[in-house]
Amino acid sequence: MKATTVVSAALSALLLAGCAVGPNYQKPDLALTAAYHTPPPAPVADAGQASLSAWWRGFGDPELTRVVERAGAQNLDLEQARERILQSRAVAHAAGAALLPQGQALASAAHEEQSLLSPIGEIGRHLPGYERQVGLYDVGAAASWEIDLFGGLRREREAARAGAKAAAADAEAVRISVMAEAADAYLEARADQGRLAVARRQEQVELDLVALLEQRAAQGVSPDRELREARAELDGVRAGIPPLKAGLETQLNRLDVLMGAQPGTYRAELTAEAPLPVPPALAAGDGPAELLRRRPDIIAAEQRLVAANARIGAAISDYYPKVSISGLLGFESVSAGQLFTGDALQHQISGGLRWRLFDFGRINAEVAQARGAEAEALAGYRAVALRATEEVEDSFSDLTQAEARADALDRQIAELSVARGQAELAYQGGVASLVEVRDADRELLNASDQLVQAKAGADLAAVSAFRALGGGWTPDAGLLAQAPAPHPKG
Repeated sequence: MKATTVVSAALSALLLAGCAVGPNYQKPDLALTAAYHTPPPAPVADAGQASLSAWWRGFGDPELTRVVERAGAQNLDLEQARERILQSRAVAHAAGAALLPQGQALASAAHEEQSLLSPIGEIGRHLPGYERQVGLYDVGAAASWEIDLFGGLRREREAARAGAKAAAADAEAVRISVMAEAADAYLEARADQGRLAVARRQEQVELDLVALLEQRAAQGVSPDRELREARAELDGVRAGIPPLKAGLETQLNRLDVLMGAQPGTYRAELTAEAPLPVPPALAAGDGPAELLRRRPDIIAAEQRLVAANARIGAAISDYYPKVSISGLLGFESVSAGQLFTGDALQHQISGGLRWRLFDFGRINAEVAQARGAEAEALAGYRAVALRATEEVEDSFSDLTQAEARADALDRQIAELSVARGQAELAYQGGVASLVEVRDADRELLNASDQLVQAKAGADLAAVSAFRALGGGWTPDAGLLAQAPAPHPKG
């Protein structure tokens, strides 16, 4: 084939290469309601305001802020997610490079001593000018190019780029999850510390009661049964302390690992007890539709759908022929001194066509598989979106009920505090026993323990709500926008 014919064919192919077979991506229509069925709870007294992108600061707790931001910077799961971004972007770069001509430089030098007993040697050694030792020198460049006539390579590039975006969104989802988990661990540790403080006060109340009953039993004015019941109550309180200590240790260890450190590294920072913070006010934003652009896991699911859609086109392109051109330009000579002379010049240009003309049955199966994968990705996208709305609805409900429980316990404690004071006055007036005073103390402390749990539940529900709303990230920032390019060749 003449060079001009090959070039003409390549130019004609380029004119036709503007189209890409297969369906173009259409964003699915999700019929989500304009507002959540469960509204966010009204802010409690003294609640701060929280920016959704940095919700942890709305709690007004510097230690919580330090823990969450340290986990976001040092967590090892997040580091793995960052590396997955680099890998996926490298794949996308490779898919894009497949559209460009491939070239390579060639050079070789060989020296051969011909056997005189080989067939060629047996004949050649009797000919005039025969040289047994021969050198061959070769230098040049070769190039090849598969022309993307029907868009198969472009669809592969589209799929790879969508995969890279999905990996970046997945990394953002990991970051949001890690930071929320760090907040959970911190709040649960503070709750355990608060419950331990209440348990120690309960233990002291029971100790005082046991001492009183021992004294009265020795005087013969109190039955032995009352003393044994009081001792049993004391042991019951003491039995509840080890699980709280173990729970506290577990949360402190969990925090260190979330912050990318060996357990025990940052424990001293949380040794001093601190009250649970008040959860900041929540805003529902623009409703469920906002989740489609705010939740990285939904964005990742949609990008996987984009990639699956593009792979349908890549599979369909195999129904059509693949056209390529290749060329070679260089010098070849048996003499190094004459390598770069006109007589040593050699060149070649050729065109190729590859067509799976008799393999359409297998292509049909590949296209069907790609369409099935696209349908699966669509169902996955819809499922992720629905689960996201479910998480928001559940977290709003949990927060509302936890705050209602805490309010009721606050009122109960206020009443029990008054009752305890009245019991003390009655005891001082001689119309009530010290046992009744200690019973009032016991009821007050039991309610106090429940209040700590309720406040912790409200804090944890607030964290869950911020996480469900996609808090901790904005579409224009984070790993999705800031991930570095693939590692350079080294």
